[in-house]
Amino acid sequence: METTSASSIIGIIPQSMAGYWAKAGVDVQLAMDQTLTKSLLKVSRGSLDSAVSPTLAYEQLKEAKGPYASMGEKAKASAATVRALFGMPGSVYHPMVWTDSGITSWQDAKGKRIFIGPPAGSANAQITALLQAAGLKEGDYEAIKAPWGAASQSFQDGQSDVYVAALPLGSQTLSELSLSRKVHFLSLDDAQAYVPAGLGMTRAVIPAHTYPGQDNDQSAITWQTQMMLVVRKDLSDEVAYQLTKGYFEHRQDLASTNALLGQLADMPPLDGVSAPLHPGAVRYYREAGISIPAELLPQ
Repeated sequence: METTSASSIIGIIPQSMAGYWAKAGVDVQLAMDQTLTKSLLKVSRGSLDSAVSPTLAYEQLKEAKGPYASMGEKAKASAATVRALFGMPGSVYHPMVWTDSGITSWQDAKGKRIFIGPPAGSANAQITALLQAAGLKEGDYEAIKAPWGAASQSFQDGQSDVYVAALPLGSQTLSELSLSRKVHFLSLDDAQAYVPAGLGMTRAVIPAHTYPGQDNDQSAITWQTQMMLVVRKDLSDEVAYQLTKGYFEHRQDLASTNALLGQLADMPPLDGVSAPLHPGAVRYYREAGISIPAELLPQ
């Protein structure tokens, strides 16, 4: 199973679940710090059993857009081999600047260097859309692309002016970073906060004083990604069933033992799911009495 950074929500969830899945007889080998658009492609080609996938990435694969545009009809055929198990909350985009940078609003970021995610990742499209909602068109800023793991150090080294970090709300990583030097989070206003359909995101808020070195005295409005756990179409029904069942039987445990995962307990099971469900997942949802939209049933 591939996912992104170990400190992100979608990194923490499978790490926390691995032990529970093992008790159910499913040995999950995790590969961290992956570019999830590439992970989705591996699943679609059958070279990887499972991965966390941005909702947007699957839509792009299905329509041969974004990082999959050059694949044409092959992308659409690849999407047909992907199945979903359940949705999960993604990371919150934290648009961060140093307090002493002189940047206090998105308009101040014009002409600046802004980190927009890894090369070829779906985060590029999402962060670019976030910037556009904030009033910054492509060309109004210098887009910096780098792996997630290198982005924080790059920001600290002065290689970017705005660091749009994808991390859970209350992240220890950002807490420690803010202790080294005061930070400010750029905010959308209410009129800008609407998330266009098809981006695989939802509105989110970073409350004032979430981080020790945060200077915002009001909440910052931003966006949060939506994710899903995907598997190859021919994964055994039993494995898909146990992965799904294990997650829902233990997500309350995860939420109660890790403050970063608090929203898991109340998240609707299929939020963020856009790929057809695997039959093993369908079996679990029917046993649990969970309604499944017709468009998510496998054909």
